[in-house]
Amino acid sequence: MNKRHDLDFLSPSSDEGRPFPRRQFLRLAWGGAVGVGAAALATGASAQPLSEQGWRERYLTGFGTTLSVRVWHARPAVAEQALEAAVGLIRRIEDQMSLFRDDSAVRQLNRQGVLHRPAPELLAVLRLAQSVSAQSQGRFDVTIQPLWEVFARAKAGSAGLPSPRQVAQAKARVGWQHLRLSQEAVWFERPGMGVTLNGIAQGFAADAVKACLQGQGIEHALIDTGEFQSLGQAEAARPWVLGVADPHDEARLLTRLVSDGRAVATSGDNATYFSADHRHHHIFDPRTGYSPTELSGVTVVAPQCGLADALTKVMMVAGRDQALQLAASWGPQIDVLVVDKAGRWQATPGLQLRSP
Repeated sequence: MNKRHDLDFLSPSSDEGRPFPRRQFLRLAWGGAVGVGAAALATGASAQPLSEQGWRERYLTGFGTTLSVRVWHARPAVAEQALEAAVGLIRRIEDQMSLFRDDSAVRQLNRQGVLHRPAPELLAVLRLAQSVSAQSQGRFDVTIQPLWEVFARAKAGSAGLPSPRQVAQAKARVGWQHLRLSQEAVWFERPGMGVTLNGIAQGFAADAVKACLQGQGIEHALIDTGEFQSLGQAEAARPWVLGVADPHDEARLLTRLVSDGRAVATSGDNATYFSADHRHHHIFDPRTGYSPTELSGVTVVAPQCGLADALTKVMMVAGRDQALQLAASWGPQIDVLVVDKAGRWQATPGLQLRSP
């Protein structure tokens, strides 16, 4: 019997980080649900089906969303121990990076303008973010929190959308170059700045969990932190397969993406939006202060999930043609699938796609 695992996700509904339900753009299709022969999807000639009894799974909430970690091991005790380690790691990362927790390190930084003795994980994700910002010419910027706040306040009030003057004032407090990092402290060079790691932390967490599971002896797993990392194979000696849905019509599956061991991240204008036409949404072009308008969704495949997560925003801001070019120029293992507002999609040739 075919089965599909769909999760209800949560997104920030205000600058205070309160969540509300949404649906996901990527849907996991377990095993035979993809409708493609096992031989075509086998991970290798020597791959053997994994016993159903060896699978263990853990669901939890984190980063304002629903997360899951699914692992296989011949010894159930090893699988359970690995899951406990993974959950503990997610909690530690969330303590540093989540806007949904009032006592997180990021919330402290935003309140005080400086954070002394930052944790290594926080420094690592901020350095990755700064690197992507520099290489993308500012298309990605974790200091966009003032823009989020001004749009969220307007939506919560009677105005609906902020005025151009309010957007300009918020934009003046955005700039990754003015976020300073050292082993001793993280601080803002300008007053009123703020950081959001919602565009990179979930991918970073997926990478960390994957390394944790490998250290626990796990060879087969699927990590869903809102972005996806995988190890080994799924049931029936098949690779993990994700269904890519139309962001504006979740019942319409555009294509199926077969995992090749790289991470998968996605962003869309359907997750959180400030206008009914989805023209104004939670992804901002830091250079203009407004949302990019050409694309409705982007999926990026990359060796690291943190990088893939950040690049989905870069590609959304870039638009269809530039996104396809950027994927090729960014690196040999970067691929992208873009969906425009009409639901038409296009992908770079490095993706393993199957018909829906």
